Order: sequence, then structure tokens, then C-alpha cells
Amino acid sequence: MRASLIQIAVDEGESVETRRLRVASLVREQAGADLVVLPELWTTGAFAFEEFAAQAEPLEGTTHELMAKAASDAGVWLHAGSIPERTPDGTLYNTSLLFSPSGERAASYRKIHRFGFDKGEAVLMGRGEDLVTVRLPETTLGVATCYDLRFPELFRGLVDAGAETLVIPAGWPERRRDHWTLLARARAVENQAFVLACGTAGTHARVPQAGHSIVVDPWGQVLAEAGADEEVLTVEFDPGKVAVTREQFPALKDRVL
Repeated sequence: MRASLIQIAVDEGESVETRRLRVASLVREQAGADLVVLPELWTTGAFAFEEFAAQAEPLEGTTHELMAKAASDAGVWLHAGSIPERTPDGTLYNTSLLFSPSGERAASYRKIHRFGFDKGEAVLMGRGEDLVTVRLPETTLGVATCYDLRFPELFRGLVDAGAETLVIPAGWPERRRDHWTLLARARAVENQAFVLACGTAGTHARVPQAGHSIVVDPWGQVLAEAGADEEVLTVEFDPGKVAVTREQFPALKDRVL
């Protein structure tokens, strides 16, 4: 299976409209991949809290339309990162969009763990409630977003729902980059699953981003890791390794809690 993680630079000098079109073009360039992954809130920036309300859009808004078309044009499964979604009642959510190679929306996921404690996303956005998995021909994806990475219970739930590959778009800050790579490896090892974690590059809202998108196998081995700048991280991996790992070292069968 071939996956391409597009580590988008989210910089204030580029308009949301321009970035949408540029990212759609980057997705189209990944024709030949099985799965393409974008970061969290790449349209606005994950720390641009003051922009969330102004840039929020309906689930099937402009970003949905452009990403559906890009997935179809490239013939890929596309995890289109997340957008600030506005529902008809005015509630905002940090919502991920996933599209099939035909351009149909296969799933959406509203982020469950909101970052910010008593400010930012934590108070501006509603909390999602549902775990989401998506069946691809080669593997079952379990979907999470950024701050979710710190909560292992969520990933146990995804594994119980059949997840074999955990996909985590993020807007992770540079100052906590060590946590990013450490937790990505931990989630892979403890769940005996592949982890595809795609972050943003650049600086927005005066917060330097970590970059360093990473792909980890079920034993915790890093198969590929990006640098700090915008790039496309492409890796080939064998989804069948999940079943082999879980059979050879059946730790999940010994769960008590």
C-alpha cells in the first residue's frame, strides 16, 4: 500500500482560497497512491482561533467540493484533514473529511478531544462523540485528530472497532515536537497498528509548527519522517503486517481493562 502525507505549510501570507486551490493541485499530483493524508485545519491554521468563526463552512462547503474533486481526479482515497465546520444551529466543530477514489464522502469525524483547556478550540468548538473507522480494500482506517493522540482510550476503541491503520492529522506546535513523535510511536506499539500522522509546517498565529509527519509500523519502527518544511512524505507499507504482528505477539489478547 502506498500512502502520501502532504505536510502543508500554513502561513499567514497565503489566503485560504489560494491554499485550497494549491492543496487540491498537490492531491492530484499523488495519482498512483492508495491513500493521501492532509493535516488538521490546514485551511485556517490550528492555532488561528480568531479565524475559526469567520472561516467556518458547512460540511459540504467549498473545501468539501474541492477535495472530493481532487480525490476523484487522482483516483485516491483521501483523508482531507479537517475543517472548521459550522452546523445549521451555529455550532463549530473540528471536522475531518474522508473521500473515496470516486469522490464520494466515505466518512466525517468530529474531533473528540478539544485542545486549549479554557480557551481556543476548547471553548470555541463543540465536542465530537463518535468513533470513526473506514474500510479500504487494503486496511481499516481508524480516525483521530491531533490532541486526540494524547488519549490512548480513544485508540483502544478504534482497535476494538477493527482499526488496523491509525490516521492522525494535526497542527502540532514545534515546542512539543518530541511529544508528537513519542506518542505516535506509542500508539503504534500499544495497538499493534500502523500510524500515519500528518502535521503542518510553517508558522501561523505566531506559533511555529512541528512538521515531522511520521509513519510508524506496528512494532514502533519509524518507516518515514518528514522534516520541518512543506513536503510530501510518501511511503509503501504492507497492511498485512498488522495481522502477523498481532499473531506473533498477541498482547492485545491479554487485555484486562
